[in-house]
Amino acid sequence: MSTAGGVGPEPSPAGATRSVGEIVGDISADMSRLIHQELDLAKAEMRQEVARLGRGAGMLGGAGVAGFFTVFFVSFAVMYLLDDWMPLELAAVLVALVWGVVAAVLALRGRREIKAANPQLPTTQQTLKEDAQWARTLKS
Repeated sequence: MSTAGGVGPEPSPAGATRSVGEIVGDISADMSRLIHQELDLAKAEMRQEVARLGRGAGMLGGAGVAGFFTVFFVSFAVMYLLDDWMPLELAAVLVALVWGVVAAVLALRGRREIKAANPQLPTTQQTLKEDAQWARTLKS
């Protein structure tokens, strides 16, 4: 029972009553459409959250790789530069502390990105609540 465009029920002539089967069919079609729309919304929200998680994980991975190579190569250069003013061992400790701070900052930023992700899909939850309320009003 749809119009030529395939959307919604055909208008019934004035004074005509629809059968229970027609009403149930319309409700079934509406519920099916509603479920499809909710699934599409959930998919869209999930894609956004996965992208955010991916950025955070990428930052953490980048922090690890960058931290490793930076500590490895720059540490030797700075240690030997500081060796002119202090023992080499003390220079190594100072360099390690500096690069530890850099790695910690990058790790905290990546962690913040991951925590900012919201896998609960608030928009979908809200529309599902509204749909349930709408369905309850149809029963009454």
